Amino acid sequence: MKEHLWSIHENFVDLMKPFRSKHLQTPEMEGRYSLKLVLPALVPDMDYSCLEVQNGEMAYDAFKTLSSLSPEERNVKRNDLLAYCNLDTYAMVKILRDLEVRCSE
Repeated sequence: MKEHLWSIHENFVDLMKPFRSKHLQTPEMEGRYSLKLVLPALVPDMDYSCLEVQNGEMAYDAFKTLSSLSPEERNVKRNDLLAYCNLDTYAMVKILRDLEVRCSE
């Protein structure tokens, strides 16, 4: 099992690297490389404004309150967190696709 997990780990690519090392910058990124700035800079039609949970701090706050909520409220908050995580994952896919296009030009 350990070997299998390490083989998966070896195939991961840190999408932050080209932005942290300043290989790709846009004015919209404001000299930073957080996902919340990189995403709208590279994929202008995507952002987090439509979500109830819009950033990591909000996700943390929502998660830590789950145990104190009613089952109905917990379900709503859980779905809000899943929507946030879904967009985070999809955002990385879209950023990777944008980088692939840029590299092939």
